[in-house]
Amino acid sequence: MGERVAFLGLGVMGYPMAGHLVRAGHDVTVYNRTAARAARWAGEHGGHVATSPAEAAAGARIVFCCVGNDDDVRQVAVGPHGAMPAMAEGTVFVDHTTTSATLARELHAWGEPRGVAFVDAPISGGQSGAEKGVLTVMGGGDEPAWSIAEPVIRAYARQARRIGPSGAGQTTKMMNQVAFGAAAQGIAEAIWLGRAAGLDLPAVFDVITQGAAGSWQMENRWRTMVDGEFDFGFAVDWMRKDLGIVLAEAERLGLDLPVAKLLDGFYAEVQQMGGHRWDTSSLVARGPGASRRED
Repeated sequence: MGERVAFLGLGVMGYPMAGHLVRAGHDVTVYNRTAARAARWAGEHGGHVATSPAEAAAGARIVFCCVGNDDDVRQVAVGPHGAMPAMAEGTVFVDHTTTSATLARELHAWGEPRGVAFVDAPISGGQSGAEKGVLTVMGGGDEPAWSIAEPVIRAYARQARRIGPSGAGQTTKMMNQVAFGAAAQGIAEAIWLGRAAGLDLPAVFDVITQGAAGSWQMENRWRTMVDGEFDFGFAVDWMRKDLGIVLAEAERLGLDLPVAKLLDGFYAEVQQMGGHRWDTSSLVARGPGASRRED
């Protein structure tokens, strides 16, 4: 049987994710800051529209959230007309936003004495993964809460796993972003080298994607990086937000992450080039011999 759920935030990720919940048989109420977008979603999927997070959460067993940053999550969770004060004992708030682990622990601590569980569950897979329902979800929080949320999350996830207690999901996402960005920079430098040497880049990547250098990033991005096409995917502005979270957590833990610092600086250069909304693979545009194709 389907669950009664709410979904807060219908951006490029949340919009298709909430649609997958309807298709999986759940009774879905949505809230979005721009009401017209929520109305359009309901027209497409047949769910319900609420005028506030609290209204959306009333009567829901699970409330999902996918918004912009720490402040946005705090606002829809516990701000005026927030969802968590409207939730009953035994319900679960699942945050899919990429935020700080500190916020996850804060909201977990807010909900625990009130009987409202909080799960931090950041996602990876991009807009394409959300639309296809094949996201990767990294969970943090108490095991009983995860056991309630995980079967419903499967409506839009290919991989969903609890990593540990509150904040563990967000820390896992931080690790993902460092490794993901480092891979993009490595591919960019490989392209600069191959281009300078006059190699047939499609032939090169046909070979090396099958070897030890192969990765999701290489498989899906080498060709668009070579062609200078970046008008899609995970935006540079979002990546800088995520790297800021990474560097703040590293400082809290007393760690030096030199590659993460370099990546943050490189993405700042892409922003200065006007690439705020370019895909994160646009690192290749800032290097020697790279050019962005203008159509």
